[in-house]
Amino acid sequence: MTAELNAEILHQAGIGSFFRPSQLEPLGIPYHRLRQLEANQTVERIGWGLYRLAAAEPTERYSVASVCARVPNSIVCLLSALRVFGIGTQLPYQVWIAIPHKAKPPALTNVSLRLLRFSGAAWTYGVEETKFESVPARITSPARTVVDCFRFERLIGREAALEALREALQDKKVTIAALARTLEVLPSRRLKSILQTGIL
Repeated sequence: MTAELNAEILHQAGIGSFFRPSQLEPLGIPYHRLRQLEANQTVERIGWGLYRLAAAEPTERYSVASVCARVPNSIVCLLSALRVFGIGTQLPYQVWIAIPHKAKPPALTNVSLRLLRFSGAAWTYGVEETKFESVPARITSPARTVVDCFRFERLIGREAALEALREALQDKKVTIAALARTLEVLPSRRLKSILQTGIL
């Protein structure tokens, strides 16, 4: 077994840019060797029990992956979800995530968070499993994301919500039926009115 570590080895093992010590044990890299790799700056610790390759090139999803790795019980939502799905023109400098209503807010450094709290149906409905840089994550579906833009219009602005709706429909990333189903669970009077009148 190898005691070295590089991006190819991680990729072959199904590990992304971020990893935990337990993921390296099957590769023959015990914890003391990980500390040596940290000391010689091959890897860097970015959070409690969370590491990354120092030479790894950040991708467009790096910030989202970093947050999901450090806040595993979270949901990528609103402007960050729009960005992931390529809906609209919003370029958020913050990573937008939701956590359970009573959860302790994460204390992260080197990344700016916009934090929401979901509970009940909002925590489960229209939430998809995904991965960013091989980091397991959850994200609101395109239809759920568009509905949320209207539910949280005060946070993102009316124009951003309308733009998300227009582009998602034009690019066939959502359907009227999917939006209507989501509205039955997570109502928005404003979006319901728009869909009923057909006036965007």
